[in-house]
This record gives sequence, structure tokens and C-alpha cells, in this order.
Amino acid sequence: MTTTTHISRSIRRNRGAAAVALVAATALLAGCSQKSDGGVVVGSNNFTESILLADIYGEALKAQGIKVTYKPNIGSRETTYGLLKNGSVSVLPEYNGALLAYLDPKAAPTSVEATTAAIKARLDAKLSVLEPSPAQDKDSVTVNADTAQKYHLTATSSIADLKGVAKDLVIGASPEFQTRQQGLKGLKSVYGLDFKSFKALDAGGPLTEAALTKNAVQVADIFTTDPTIAKERFVVLRDPKNLFGFENVQPLVHKGDLPKKGVDALNAVSAKLDTATLLRLDTQVQSQHKDPLDVAKAWLTSAGLD
Repeated sequence: MTTTTHISRSIRRNRGAAAVALVAATALLAGCSQKSDGGVVVGSNNFTESILLADIYGEALKAQGIKVTYKPNIGSRETTYGLLKNGSVSVLPEYNGALLAYLDPKAAPTSVEATTAAIKARLDAKLSVLEPSPAQDKDSVTVNADTAQKYHLTATSSIADLKGVAKDLVIGASPEFQTRQQGLKGLKSVYGLDFKSFKALDAGGPLTEAALTKNAVQVADIFTTDPTIAKERFVVLRDPKNLFGFENVQPLVHKGDLPKKGVDALNAVSAKLDTATLLRLDTQVQSQHKDPLDVAKAWLTSAGLD
């Protein structure tokens, strides 16, 4: 099983661009062999969480007697989408909001259901999406443990609860966060927040994590399945107005490659996979350095899906 070191989620979120070497992408598209013997090829993008999710999908399919081959760590969406279209890959874990933004950058759905419907309307005719899971890996407004304690913020608190105290808090994120609607502009227009100041860091990576841990910033944009959240006792504030959209984990499949029992198996995985669970599994892989395949198998057993 191939694993990777932690790669910034901003790679996944570079939705439309990925000037991922076009030459390399073309070579991959041309060089990947077609499926044989009726097997199912489960692929993943080039970051750790995608590999873990692919292992979960693959092992759930194996439990139903389906022959599975893994094609891990392929690359960006620009490459994997092409491999699904040409049939070299059968199944890929996707994120509904990011996939829709790739298919239609101007889309602005207001619910998970609307996101799925919009994806289906724009997908290549050879592809389909299965049921989305409650699990999301998305941008968030997160506070450190000291700030949470000081202002009595818990996992049930929302971004709106910062309205009276934002003027005393420094927020940190990528430089682009300062001018994006899904950033300071939206936090002001949607939630009425004016922060004391903004500190330009990175896209939910080590600079942002360190600044929040050391209280150089009290609030930060952290991805919701980042293991640092549990390790440092950060508190992710709820986003009831969906400023940061939807990023539910959702299987993308090549039509006809999965028998009904395979579709049912992946839908059962989605039904039981929530954000807290995904965060726990990511922590085991990224912080405790467990093999993602072992983590996948253990979770499927615990969830009664093996």
C-alpha cells in the first residue's frame, strides 16, 4: 500500500487550476491500463485523506466479494476525472463542493441535495455520484483552546457567537482569505464580524496551525478534518449560514463498473461516515502514522461494514 506524507489540503482546493504539468497528466491518461477480469479500480487523489477514503471504499467492496485493484495517489482532479471518463478508474472519493466548482465555477448551491443535483446535471454522461456522506473536509472558523475557554465557546457554538468579541481577536489564514467572500468579506456580510486584525499565513497549513497554537492569532481558517484540531483542543465553530459551502465526501463512479451490491456497500459507508469520524481516522494516519489500509479495515469492522 502506497502512502504519502501530509499534503496541504490547498492542493485539493486549487479547484479550477492545477497547472499540474499537462505533459505528466497526458502521460498518465495515456499510460494507465484499462480494467480487466471485471475488477473494480479504486483510485485516489494525491493527498493522504483521499488515499484513506479510497482504502475504505475498496475494502468495503472487497467485503462484498468484489475484486478490487487500487490506484493510489494519482494526482489532481484534472487527471483523475479524465481517468474516470476513460474507464481506467472505477471509483474515486470526491468532495461534492470542490467537484461542482470544477464542473461549474459559478455554481452556488444552497444545500447538499442541490449540490448533488447540480453535479449530476454537469457530469460526463459516463459518470455518476453515489450518496454523499455527512463527513465534510472544508474551511472553518476555528478558535484555540484559550480563546474557547475565555469566551465559553464549544463545539455547539457558531460563528455568529463571535460577533461581540471579534473586535478583540486576530484572525489568521491564507492571504487570499482577506479578500474572498468565503473569507473576511463573507464573515462581515453574512455574520457581521469585524476582527481586530488579519494575519496572512498559509492555507490551513503548518504556519496557521502554529500561529493558532501559540496564540499569535486567536481565530484561524483550519480544515475541519485537520488532526491538529484534536491534538491542540481547538474548537471549530458551526457555520449555520453555510458561508463555506458544502464539501461532503461523495463517491464518484464510472457507470456500470459497480454491481448493485457495490453501490449499496459504498452508500452504506457514506451513511456512517461523519466529520468527527473522518477526523479521528485522519489523526490515526497523519499523527499516529498508522497505515491507512489498516485504519480503513479497523473502522469498517467497528461500523459493521466488513
